Amino acid sequence: MTEDLPVRDAATVILWREGPAGPEVLMGQRGAGAAFMPSKFVFPGGAVDPADRDVILAAPLADRCRARLSLAAPGGPSAEALAAAAIRELWEETGLALGRPGQWPGEPPADQGHDWAGFAARGLVPGAEGLRFIFRAITPPGRTRRFDARFFLVPASSVPGDIDDFSAASEELSHLHWIALTEVRKLDLPFITEVVLAEVGVILKDPARDDGVPFFDNSGAVPTFRRLA
Repeated sequence: MTEDLPVRDAATVILWREGPAGPEVLMGQRGAGAAFMPSKFVFPGGAVDPADRDVILAAPLADRCRARLSLAAPGGPSAEALAAAAIRELWEETGLALGRPGQWPGEPPADQGHDWAGFAARGLVPGAEGLRFIFRAITPPGRTRRFDARFFLVPASSVPGDIDDFSAASEELSHLHWIALTEVRKLDLPFITEVVLAEVGVILKDPARDDGVPFFDNSGAVPTFRRLA
């Protein structure tokens, strides 16, 4: 029964920049044969892996961001592990490295199928200061995969190098491209992505506004919505 599937912690990155028609976000398309959200356009992201807990960040999360991430259930990943997962997923799925110049303290963490070593080879150490935690959602029961996903909004100016160069991306997402918020709903989007995009639009219109982090909680029998203060 899919209702019995474990809920995996996950991190998602909404990278944005100013474009000719206003703010743009980076999106890619999942494969038609993917087990979760096939053929949908999504933000880069994925599950937290054990090695993410060993990553040392060159620059820390903002205090408020860290405090809100720490409202997770006891025993879950740390705020730093969630930030590291977000940075790693962005790197693997787009080839864009959110970091600062520097040398890793020791060897980069090793985990099967992941590429912290490739990140380090660029002479960068992950930096989390650009991450803003803006949304949290737990996948409802009955899906092929279930995640407790934290969504981070990140300005493209936080990424060193050419933000149009996706040559180092994996094949997990295709059709990587920047698209204006005014056009993005023409894509085939998951429902939760549309909800998150609405929150992104509100924030980018008024970055100083802070009503807390929306949380769609489907962990129990009755879905609930609240805001993390």
